[in-house]
Amino acid sequence: MAILEAAGLRKVYRGGDGSSIEVLAGVDLAVQRGEFVAIVGASGAGKSTLLQLLGALDAPTAGTIALAGELYADQTPERLAVLRNRKLGFVFQFHHLLREFNALENVMMPLLIAGTAPAAARSRAEELLAVVGLAGRMTHRPAALSGGEQQRVAVARALVADPLVLLADEPSGNLDYHNSELLHDLFATLARQLETALVVVTHNRLLAGRADRILAMEHGRLLAHPGVEAMP
Repeated sequence: MAILEAAGLRKVYRGGDGSSIEVLAGVDLAVQRGEFVAIVGASGAGKSTLLQLLGALDAPTAGTIALAGELYADQTPERLAVLRNRKLGFVFQFHHLLREFNALENVMMPLLIAGTAPAAARSRAEELLAVVGLAGRMTHRPAALSGGEQQRVAVARALVADPLVLLADEPSGNLDYHNSELLHDLFATLARQLETALVVVTHNRLLAGRADRILAMEHGRLLAHPGVEAMP
């Protein structure tokens, strides 16, 4: 059974003139445990909208999404919030770290929100920060970290609760080549080591090339992509 499965997803928005704008037109997607899936496509094709639906941040107009067999539509808002906190991890183009907290405290936050004891949360956060190469930067606040370091803190935070699926939207979009490659290595390695499914929306050919599978968003649907060389 797929760890994350979407069937017949449609998303329709109402335009300012009252017309309907269909962004997703029947998306089907099944992601296996530990699989790395890259989604590519033109800007405005609906890639980020799909990621929001998969992350239970928005609801589809039609269709179903299930995580480990649990249908999103069957969950209460409270239960969906718990699912997002404990079973899904998110990494965005902007790191969204809390400025007033240091790296360690930022990574601990999801566990503390979930009710984990502070000592256990601290131990797990220290472990993840060491894994992403920031053992010596734990007490630094975001302003004292480089862009690449900030994004690695965001990755550690996304993985601290050992989620079933990590969703990433243009995670290296604001990084230079060197830091992008460090982040890409990190994603590929951690997804396999932790057996966390990874779904990444990206325009970056090098990141897409590391995926087990590349899908293209076209006309509101996901299609198998022939490969990195053919990417626009």
